[in-house]
Amino acid sequence: MAFARWDPLQDLLALQERLNRLAGDHASGWVPAVDLYETADHYVIFVELPGLSRDDFQIAVQDGKVILKGQRPTRETPHEQFHRVERGHGQFSRTFALPQPIDEENVGADLRDGVLSVTIPKATARPRRIEIR
Repeated sequence: MAFARWDPLQDLLALQERLNRLAGDHASGWVPAVDLYETADHYVIFVELPGLSRDDFQIAVQDGKVILKGQRPTRETPHEQFHRVERGHGQFSRTFALPQPIDEENVGADLRDGVLSVTIPKATARPRRIEIR
């Protein structure tokens, strides 16, 4: 009977490679942190985007989904060697499908101190009287 030495690091690297293949070549370089909550009449999304300006991302609403896309550019700094790189750079994309219909015409957004807040009003369903003939 032959014994194989278990190497947990190799197993983790193999798993990461499989996940990267599933994500495809268009996987984002980073994903901004998000808080999403609901009130009686609207949804609110808070997105951490430190260092980004209003020109670095776009917000779209399509088919009841809120789509956030953008890019954090890599800063060109003179250096000989990085000792630590923890901030993500490159493109990102987040899509939020909300459980109730939304009022796409009145979505609002505000960027302050590196935090984007998106306010999404819920669509108000008004009862419609059906005339009987």
